[in-house]
Amino acid sequence: MNAPQKSIHYEQYEFQKWKSFDAETIVEMPVSLTVNGEVWISFMCTPVNLEALAVGFLFNEGIIQKMDEVEDVRVCEHGDNVDVWLNHAAEQPTSWRRTSGCTGGVTAVDLLAKPNVSLSGNRLKVEPDAIGQMVEMLFESQSLYRETGGVHTSALTDGEKILVSAEDIGRHNTLDKIAGLCLMNDIWPEIRILITTGRISSEMLQKAAQINAPILISRTSPSSLSIEMAERYGITLIGYARKHRFNVYSNGERVGL
Repeated sequence: MNAPQKSIHYEQYEFQKWKSFDAETIVEMPVSLTVNGEVWISFMCTPVNLEALAVGFLFNEGIIQKMDEVEDVRVCEHGDNVDVWLNHAAEQPTSWRRTSGCTGGVTAVDLLAKPNVSLSGNRLKVEPDAIGQMVEMLFESQSLYRETGGVHTSALTDGEKILVSAEDIGRHNTLDKIAGLCLMNDIWPEIRILITTGRISSEMLQKAAQINAPILISRTSPSSLSIEMAERYGITLIGYARKHRFNVYSNGERVGL
């Protein structure tokens, strides 16, 4: 199995002097997804939690709704393909949209038509100060980032503790891994809040809606389309979250606005 980090050597120039360093860097590699014996797509990803990545991707794309539909999921011997066998036929989308995710995410072209969910009726409330506390919890869960840097982290929390976290070079992959880990471990808390280090683009918002998370928090910015989608799905979208401040872009009533 491939490791998520790799030893490297580099030279650093600073203040007119050269220094040599040995370090660890994050691994990026192509991993194909095979569904019922047919190759669908290739992920550019970090090779950790690959089974969860595959299952979560199928969930977030609306191909499956529950783990009972998965007969088997396994990573091949060389670690560059994940085989998923379902107990029903699954039709591969005829075309994929290249998304704005780092390392090139993909999603079906009917992105804006799905998912068919609305979280407007969700009455979840959190105190404003709790946002910064959750961001701090996210930082504490970043084990791979502390070793290598250059990796995104996302986490699912119930507002009190981190329930599931995932790291990957692609921010969109982290939310697929979150969904997969929830499915594979039957973790579906009543309160679902997603926190991520990644920028919130449209595909990130779509995945949060599919996971039924009424609050999505990011360390950085949302796109204009993600704000429109958050309003449509009834998601509270928060960006530039720090310990003592954050910006609210939609449905601020959940945080006392």
